[in-house]
Amino acid sequence: METITREQTVIRFRKEILNRARFKAKQNNMSLNAYLEEIVEEAVKPRIPKLPKDFKIDPEIEALSGMIPAPTKEMLEADDRLAYIINKGM
Repeated sequence: METITREQTVIRFRKEILNRARFKAKQNNMSLNAYLEEIVEEAVKPRIPKLPKDFKIDPEIEALSGMIPAPTKEMLEADDRLAYIINKGM
């Protein structure tokens, strides 16, 4: 079993938000800390997870790879978001 290390910190909330969070935590039978941690974890999780180097792509899926042309250098230079996404996968 993996040991989870937590770091103690201080966060200030408006009173009404904190009260609503306490209420929601209680509804879900959770501590306030566990409830807030779950919410923050969901908010900051990567949207596109990286695949492990040894990940094997299904041959049927791989066969589809030629159907969408790879972006050209000009396309990447014109679209920073596309360039970021393509470069993150490498």
